[in-house]
Amino acid sequence: MDRITSARVFVTIVDLGSMIAAADHLEMSRAMVTRYLAQMEEWTGARLLHRTTRKLSLTDAGERTLSLSRKMLAVAEAIDLVEDNQTEEIRGLLRITCSQSLGQTALAGAVTQFLKRHPQVSVDLQMNNRTVNLVEERIDLALRITNELDPNLIARPLSTCASVVCAAPAYLAANGTPNHPEDLASHNCLTYNWFGKSLWHFDRAGEKSAVAVSGNLSANESVVLLAGTLQGAGISLQPYYSAAPLLEKGELVELLPGYQPQAMGIYGIYTTRKQMPATLRAMLDYLVEWFATDEQWRGTLR
Repeated sequence: MDRITSARVFVTIVDLGSMIAAADHLEMSRAMVTRYLAQMEEWTGARLLHRTTRKLSLTDAGERTLSLSRKMLAVAEAIDLVEDNQTEEIRGLLRITCSQSLGQTALAGAVTQFLKRHPQVSVDLQMNNRTVNLVEERIDLALRITNELDPNLIARPLSTCASVVCAAPAYLAANGTPNHPEDLASHNCLTYNWFGKSLWHFDRAGEKSAVAVSGNLSANESVVLLAGTLQGAGISLQPYYSAAPLLEKGELVELLPGYQPQAMGIYGIYTTRKQMPATLRAMLDYLVEWFATDEQWRGTLR
């Protein structure tokens, strides 16, 4: 059996979470999907999936095989891609998802300018801060801010997101001002519940450190934590692009100026490199250009 097809079947099973969904998506019989998976396991000499009545999960061998399968498909797709996508017409609908804060501060403006260049394109911009299944939810492009990107994802680096530790003057007047990262442990810090653990990382002259923080308010969106910070609820770690206007007005105060919070990468996530639609490729190319040249955004890079 064809190893490329077997790899594609295996990756689709993992992405969609079931063999039935993979069969429907690939327009194969369920028996054929089962045969391709069995062949993958025979080639690797190991079980790749734990199968229960409710869900599938990867074994350790499956994790390694998934990464290699994605790389193999990427190489195969690059070889197959003989058509010049630049000659295709840039038109149609793009579904894009990103966090509320990035959407409001950057992406709304960037997308508006892109649509002026390409009036035959329309964009459905969905704001949320959860990890979405691009295939199931029919998302063409997801923008994520992270330093822990899943190596199995197909991603293009777009820019960097600087961060700042800040608080309202009222909070500092009532609770004092931290002078060292370690002081944060005794303050009410507003945290992101999707981080899994609340460790804030800092760099001072090449010396890196991390401090565990906690507080009585957590959320999965920085906009919520920013609103709480403005109300004097505590100290938060914010994207600099969100906090900068409030810092300039004096409504927030930057803390620990000698310690640089860890910056994060901004990535465009998509499903496949094979015969990428010209519209999606144009949007990715444009976002790389926009993040690199937009003066307002460049001002957030510090």
